[in-house]
Amino acid sequence: MTPTGATGAGRGTVQIWFCLNEALDEATSTLLAGHWLDEHEREIAGRFLFERDRRQYLVAHALVRRVLSLQTGIPEAEATIWRSSRGRPFLQSPPHGRPHGPEAELDFNLSHAHGCNVVAVARDRRVGIDVERLDRGGERGLDWIVESFAPEERAHLATIAPGSRRDRATLRLWTLKEAYAKARGLGLGLPFDSFAFELAEDRGVLGFRPPEGDRADRWLFTELEPRPQVLVSLAVEKGADGSPPPDRLLIHDGFPWGRAAPREAELPTGHRALPALAGAAR
Repeated sequence: MTPTGATGAGRGTVQIWFCLNEALDEATSTLLAGHWLDEHEREIAGRFLFERDRRQYLVAHALVRRVLSLQTGIPEAEATIWRSSRGRPFLQSPPHGRPHGPEAELDFNLSHAHGCNVVAVARDRRVGIDVERLDRGGERGLDWIVESFAPEERAHLATIAPGSRRDRATLRLWTLKEAYAKARGLGLGLPFDSFAFELAEDRGVLGFRPPEGDRADRWLFTELEPRPQVLVSLAVEKGADGSPPPDRLLIHDGFPWGRAAPREAELPTGHRALPALAGAAR
């Protein structure tokens, strides 16, 4: 079995770190941010009007740098993170290579919301992740989210009576769509009505209709609930250049000061390809 400490894990392993804001007190998160974050990150942190939003940002980005350091051996403050034109972050390899860890291309993704932070890491494949609280509906409700979905998804939600069950299905679709769009590096630039998911009753993806130019069998999707009322969705590329699909998912809990053993979860084997909508150009 491949070790999962500072040297990272094998190419077939996907890892997730889930961390609540409360894992770092305000003084510690501010101290770490002052030492670890780069100028761009510190500038963004300074723009927040509300302290809760600033703290969320600091904890999330301290978590990212700690995880990347454990995976590559690059000190937290020395990691160079560049961002695509659509804002997706990537780790830039040092000129002389990484101190330790597999030489495979490392990909990572971050999501944070409502006091929850989650980072996903994979090698030789794209990964995207999203986190939401299932009780986030509030006074505004979730109808505005549903309006952005594909026709078959809206039709499915219309069959569910208003209430917590429909809200859960709505946020399951939303986080899956976010995770997929982030894995593709397109974010909100990818219309959410251009692709669709068919959900299992409680958890899991039965079917996927990708947007034009992609294949349904290129991706695996996983749903997790690391805390009650907290939903995490993960999109993982099966493999680039003919490499085998991932076969392990390791989940770490809390801020990674040490190297506590993660728990292992099953990765799905796949899903069916949903048919294209009638009249859609494919």
